[in-house]
Amino acid sequence: GSGDFTSDSQSENSLAKTLETRSDKCSKNLNRPLSDENSTNAVRSYIGTDNTNMQVKGANSDAFRVSVSSALSSSSQGSAQDDCDAFGDVYIWGQIFCDASLLNGNVVTPRTDLLLPRSLDSNLVLDVHAVSCGGRHAALVTRQGEVFTWGEESGGRLGHGVGMDSSQPQLVELFTTCNADFVACGEFHTCAVTMAGDLFTWGDATHTAGLLGHTSEVSHWIPKRVCGPLEGIQVAGLSCGTWHTALITSTGQLYTFGDGTFGVLGHGDRTSVPFPREVESLKGLKTIAVACGVWHTAAVVEVIVTQSSVTTSSGKLFTWGDGDKNRLGHGDKEIWTVPTCVPSLIEYNFHKVACGHNLTVGLTTSGRVFTMGSMVYGQLGNPRSDGKVPILVEDKLANESIEDISCGSYHVAVLTSRNEVYTWGKGANGRLGHGDIEDRKTPTLVEALKDRHVKHISCGSNFAAAICLHRWLSGMDQSQCSACRQTFGFTRKRHHCYNCGHVHCHSCSSKKALRAALSPNPGKAYRVCDSCYFKLNKISEAGGPSSNRKAILPRLSGDNKDKLDRPENRTSKSELVECIDFKTEKHGKRPDSLSVLPSQMANSLQLKDFSVSSTVTNAVHKPVNVPLKSGINSAAVSPFSRKSSPRRSVTPVPTTGGISFSKSIADALKRTNELLTHEVQKLQAQ
Repeated sequence: GSGDFTSDSQSENSLAKTLETRSDKCSKNLNRPLSDENSTNAVRSYIGTDNTNMQVKGANSDAFRVSVSSALSSSSQGSAQDDCDAFGDVYIWGQIFCDASLLNGNVVTPRTDLLLPRSLDSNLVLDVHAVSCGGRHAALVTRQGEVFTWGEESGGRLGHGVGMDSSQPQLVELFTTCNADFVACGEFHTCAVTMAGDLFTWGDATHTAGLLGHTSEVSHWIPKRVCGPLEGIQVAGLSCGTWHTALITSTGQLYTFGDGTFGVLGHGDRTSVPFPREVESLKGLKTIAVACGVWHTAAVVEVIVTQSSVTTSSGKLFTWGDGDKNRLGHGDKEIWTVPTCVPSLIEYNFHKVACGHNLTVGLTTSGRVFTMGSMVYGQLGNPRSDGKVPILVEDKLANESIEDISCGSYHVAVLTSRNEVYTWGKGANGRLGHGDIEDRKTPTLVEALKDRHVKHISCGSNFAAAICLHRWLSGMDQSQCSACRQTFGFTRKRHHCYNCGHVHCHSCSSKKALRAALSPNPGKAYRVCDSCYFKLNKISEAGGPSSNRKAILPRLSGDNKDKLDRPENRTSKSELVECIDFKTEKHGKRPDSLSVLPSQMANSLQLKDFSVSSTVTNAVHKPVNVPLKSGINSAAVSPFSRKSSPRRSVTPVPTTGGISFSKSIADALKRTNELLTHEVQKLQAQ
């Protein structure tokens, strides 16, 4: 009874002090110079450019400040985000794909509507760095560089190599060997960019020519690297439309590919292009953001402006494609086949853009939001709009500074500098997150996320997602248990979960687990709620993330990415296949259970030439469990300094760089390779 409560109170006070120390460490990064790199639909950093001071809301005496750098730092110490222990969680709402066993009755498709944001169901504890929502699927990138996808499978867009739906995030095997930086989802395909700046695409390419950028209409069920015109070029921004894709290089060049109907590719004609092609009319200009709709495209382009003999650069909004419903903002409904500046917004400096089906949304550097397009469902966010010209979204946003924007088919979500989420537009399926299905014609606060520290938002066609930071919630402001909803009182005491940070009663948080996200010492068991205990315990029973999860790697920008782009640092295709095969055997999967096309199997799974080097290199990723020598630093080292980056993950995995293979391990690897080669030959024969 009382003894247990006293012990827990002391432990929780220790946690609060630990978090305050972490936040103080993060606050030191506020005075660091920031780079000029801006974010797009999918970019290197999801924090808004003006977001340098985020205050946790709803906290009193035990509140702490989380200060996160908005962009990748130009200092030698790396970005503030890399120096701050901020564990990312995903919340989703709207129409989602779920486990059919959870639904009553016979259903054709296991979909359900979430009217309020809810934590994403997952059997793993994922430290989420980026998330993207598509038509009926979604993808996320962890801080370790892994890619997980879930939703309805169609034509291979989940990237798992099998035609099975997934109600929970499942690992895309390829990204256990190369580290992803960000992802983007379309209606039928998915794209990911690695830390080296390489573009991988996968999904259904049978609907339109060149949707995946591989010069063919062949669908790909596993990620494939886009080569050709992008060879030696680093991708820094990405957006997926329904029928086309646009990307921005590290030097600001804009490339598009896919269906060219309505001139949506911006090449001056309506011809489809099956491979990435640079937009000629923007050559010599720097594109800093791009967004793809169904039949239109929008981009923010940096131009040189001279006023009163002072020359400055300013982001201008360019649109092209189908001008129906005034979605291009040019005051007409004509088709524009080349990027054209929106004349009525020439006075403003933009840095982000988003597109819906017949809607375009632009965000200025001062935090103002402009919309243009159809007035249907109130998606313009301003009832006074006639839909003919772009209009400023005001009402509840009048006194807010907006940091991030995202569009679904007919709804919009924005993130303020106070980490609050506002939505408006079509409310069907609960996609606005207000607990109902009513449309909203003006921005409305998502109350369910008010006590969360939201750092990024993403809208799919009829659902949405948000990345929230794990943090210590104020127990004084919460009167009910987060799990059983019973009111706290004299006999029902408050206890914090050391993994999710939420407040629970003793009955709902009586267990302890290792590797909790907010624990001061990952090697010691701390109190967690029942839900987190189940997740953490499941990982331990499976052998622990150390056996199949990667260590958190530093995220690079600018010239530092050139080092990764060198030929000697790239992982060859054969090495990727070998690593995937090792992982397959390691997890006990039967080779004949893999749903891979025979032609792909014959061409790809060639392990006869595999050789074991004397040391572990970047080309070989954990084919076996290698014991660490004592004294080896397990923290990821920042490329900007000699100082080790702080541990990010719930379960950090020690790196194995520089550790030599013993002869016994080399022999074991050779025997394993021979056995696997034999299994592959049997599978090919079958």
